[in-house]
Amino acid sequence: MNEPLAESFPLDGRGVFCNRTLNLRAIKAIGYDMDYTLVHYHVEAWEKRAYGHLKEKLLARGWPVDGLEFDATATVRGLVIDVELGNVVKTNRFGYVKQALHGLKPMPFEEQRALYAHTVVDLADERWVFVNTLFSHSEVCMYGQLVALLDAGELPGVLGYVDLYREVKRGLDEAHMEGELKAEIVADPERFVDLDSEMPLALYDQHLSGKKLVLITNSEWEYTRFMMSYAFDRFLPEGVKWRDLFDVVIVSARKPDFFFGRNSIFEVVDLDRGLLKPVVGELEDGKVYLGGSASQVEGRIGLEADQILYVGDHLFADVHVSKRALRWRTALIVRELEGELEALKAFDASTAELSRLMAQKEGLEREQCQLRLGLQRQQHGYGPKGKRSGQARAQLAQIKERLRVLDGELGPLARANAELSNARWGLLMRAGNDKSLFARQLERSADVYMSRVSNFLHITPFAYLRSPRGSLPHDPVG
Repeated sequence: MNEPLAESFPLDGRGVFCNRTLNLRAIKAIGYDMDYTLVHYHVEAWEKRAYGHLKEKLLARGWPVDGLEFDATATVRGLVIDVELGNVVKTNRFGYVKQALHGLKPMPFEEQRALYAHTVVDLADERWVFVNTLFSHSEVCMYGQLVALLDAGELPGVLGYVDLYREVKRGLDEAHMEGELKAEIVADPERFVDLDSEMPLALYDQHLSGKKLVLITNSEWEYTRFMMSYAFDRFLPEGVKWRDLFDVVIVSARKPDFFFGRNSIFEVVDLDRGLLKPVVGELEDGKVYLGGSASQVEGRIGLEADQILYVGDHLFADVHVSKRALRWRTALIVRELEGELEALKAFDASTAELSRLMAQKEGLEREQCQLRLGLQRQQHGYGPKGKRSGQARAQLAQIKERLRVLDGELGPLARANAELSNARWGLLMRAGNDKSLFARQLERSADVYMSRVSNFLHITPFAYLRSPRGSLPHDPVG
């Protein structure tokens, strides 16, 4: 018997999950983002340093932030910032708020209901900022902490919560643009980069299977060259380097504008010094380019939109825009899946008990409703005769007591379930029993999703990925 080409791994957290059927044999080109897609970072280490750089900039402006510290548990992807009220909220797929903090302070349920009971979160409205990338953790944490200082009247020159968010965003953008954080990462990559030995093999399989690979990143050339070499070259066969995998490399792409417009494009002609020259005519294989647009990539590879798969970690700038503007097939990297599925598996026994108790509660509630309706009909003298009023009231009292006991058993289980993965926000894909807004956006924009690119290794470049039959509330159970 032949040995497997690669060690198999469990499909729980390392699967490729399909929203829309995708035939990889029909995919002739795959585009890849780099940061948090081909190069994964230790999120807490990266965001703690990003927070530190932001804090230094705010201190330089005279803001009293010296006592603030980064809280890695303060945020998860999929949250929404309400910049008008200084709140951070989590909504279900319909946009209804299920959890809310003012800054980072839990909001009492009655206050939450008063503020949001009749509000639907619309991401097209500038009031709402969707947290759809791992790079946003430091931003949300600092904003939430500063809301408390603003409420106390301790921030100079800030007029309101909207202005506060703009100042935080500007400070963090400056830190990234000035290259301070990336210089630290290049100086000490072991501290920040989470290496994946299987990822280069997965891309090498795709390359040798005849697929064209394109790297499209917003990072600049020097940083891209260093990070890709650090993360890939050691794991490739002797004599093969990361650039050998890619037909075209595009840096400083300025996504999401890259997918919409036709920006100026330059060839990086001196790869050591980063010298540029304007591009006239078509792109060429094996070259490195700066800027440009997706239409130029399409012109180079000469394929139809549905023959191109784009893989990225940013729900909007990578998958939503490439699908909306170009109708490319899309894949989203959701690294949190591995931890969440592990937490769900560990909670299996409690989930079964929670389901059993909920089934009892629902049965009792149905019986309670029938008894109440019978009493109503007796009182008003209409409809079929039910149980005698005395007997019905006695049964109602018994049911009420049984429900009280059940709620006492359900409460701790329901709270533990709501705190899976993150004690404050729970699971990325859930908002209570419903799908979260993040899950809904993922369904609409990503044909497939997975925890990391190396999950492709298990399914090979030739797989036919079929979406499961969609469930409906009226489908038979079991």
